[in-house]
Amino acid sequence: MDRSTALTWSWLNILTKKRFDALKEVYGDLDTALQHLDEEMLRTLGCSEETMMKTMNRLEEFSVEQYQAEVQTRKLHFLSIEQETYPEKLRDIPDPPLFLYYYGSIDILQQPCIGLVGTREMSSYGKRVAEEFARASVQAGIVTVSGLAEGIDGAVAEESLHAGGKTIAALGHGLAMIYPSSHKTLAKKIVGSGGLLLTEFPLDTTPGKHTFPARNRIIAGLSLGTVVLEAPEKSGAIITAELALEYGREVFAVPGHIFDENYAGCHRLISTGQAKLVHSPEDVLRDIGIVSSGRGSAVSAYEPQSPMESTILDCLTTMPQPVDDIVGKTTLSSGDVNSTLTMLELAGAAQNIGGGQWVKRG
Repeated sequence: MDRSTALTWSWLNILTKKRFDALKEVYGDLDTALQHLDEEMLRTLGCSEETMMKTMNRLEEFSVEQYQAEVQTRKLHFLSIEQETYPEKLRDIPDPPLFLYYYGSIDILQQPCIGLVGTREMSSYGKRVAEEFARASVQAGIVTVSGLAEGIDGAVAEESLHAGGKTIAALGHGLAMIYPSSHKTLAKKIVGSGGLLLTEFPLDTTPGKHTFPARNRIIAGLSLGTVVLEAPEKSGAIITAELALEYGREVFAVPGHIFDENYAGCHRLISTGQAKLVHSPEDVLRDIGIVSSGRGSAVSAYEPQSPMESTILDCLTTMPQPVDDIVGKTTLSSGDVNSTLTMLELAGAAQNIGGGQWVKRG
């Protein structure tokens, strides 16, 4: 189909792969099908009365010249599934998006990708997990994929960039906006660092209940495997994992506290055999056949510069703990502990993960 036809069908936002194939069978191509678009065709495709009315109204108000100009003004790129440059990993899934809008470097889709997903209601433990898996992934030469939502998605993107890697954000809305708005700066950083913003939705599509599950299949489809880092029973991350299973991709889940509802989804995936339990990023890397580039899974080992640093490092673990607990275990003063922790963080040997909670790095 020519570009004008593709943009028009994209704007109407009604085509699934099944409908696409049905129209090609009847009309030969989507250019001809567009010339015959009417309510009867939409009814044959299984559209509801409401959808039929909305579609015909959108078609009547649409100017392909103006729309194409807006896409170009925003420096966006547009692809249809019929083009050779369409991502092969997405083409291989049963329900691929027929159209893609993107901002950034599409070339990174040639590199191995891993989906790192989780809840918006991120805990301090979940944040630590997200950062560990994102950092190790990019250091092994993998592109991380998430959804740019608050919580785990944001932590994955931020840490991927912080570690010098590239990340892909699959969006549940059109590229005329960024949601949540608090992630506008993060979105710019992603593109500026050689990453990618990607969506199947026309520019004016706003986030909704149906858009995020649709977005999740792009995450699952692009990725060699999907890792659920922190997720309750009902969450988009679990939907992504289930889609990945349908596509024949690997699924992994990180365990949490057995009484933590934020990990109930992870535990169900593990207990039912749908996901492999993973204790570390290296578990995932080994399973998907990725060999580390040699830059290390985290930071290099740090040599304590004083007896006080040594005492505190011996106390720290990868599980978050507050300063008061560290003071109690070391019998050092609160002032000494705080100042030493600050120096260890500057050296990359410790990390404040928020809420006064500290963990060891490296």
